[in-house]
Amino acid sequence: MGKVVASASMSLDGYIAKDDNTIGRLFDWFQNGDVELPTVAGHFTFHVSRPSADYWTQWVSQIGALVCGRTLFDFTDGWGGQHTMGMPVVVVTHQVPAEWVAAHPGAPFHFVTDGVAAAVAKAQEIAGDRIVSVTAGTIAGQCLELGLLDEVAVDLVPVVMGKGRPFFGDLAAGDALLGDPTVCIQGDRVTHLVFPVDRAA
Repeated sequence: MGKVVASASMSLDGYIAKDDNTIGRLFDWFQNGDVELPTVAGHFTFHVSRPSADYWTQWVSQIGALVCGRTLFDFTDGWGGQHTMGMPVVVVTHQVPAEWVAAHPGAPFHFVTDGVAAAVAKAQEIAGDRIVSVTAGTIAGQCLELGLLDEVAVDLVPVVMGKGRPFFGDLAAGDALLGDPTVCIQGDRVTHLVFPVDRAA
């Protein structure tokens, strides 16, 4: 069974999006380099620095499934039926969007209505030995509190947003201890960091 990793681009003050779910300057690093990284189905092409390209290519190649919440799914309209990076998606929701499912037959999306732990289990079933990537925000916070996370991957962007949606949402528990970073790669206006989660702390 592969690792469960929460990942996102994050501002210096800990936000992954504005209150209205727009991302401001957080994704500027995807278009400030000279190395092309095409996405699936011709959605668009990233242009990143060489260190970011090497890191991102290796990271995406290891992902076997993505877990997201209904807010992100609705905001992106389910990426039109195919995630930008091409992996299967497991959506945590209270109700299956029947009209969307009917409009996107064969889309590699799975809707789980009995909670985050069940969604992660479904994603692990799909991913096998590959990584399950958990989107930041409420879903990541719930996974952390449930002891489901193995690592936290942060693309740290030198921007201060002031307010917005925190990486782990509103945690109900106290402090969570992470280990020393196992990855620290400097790109162009982004630093890629990976922290192990200390489950015993």
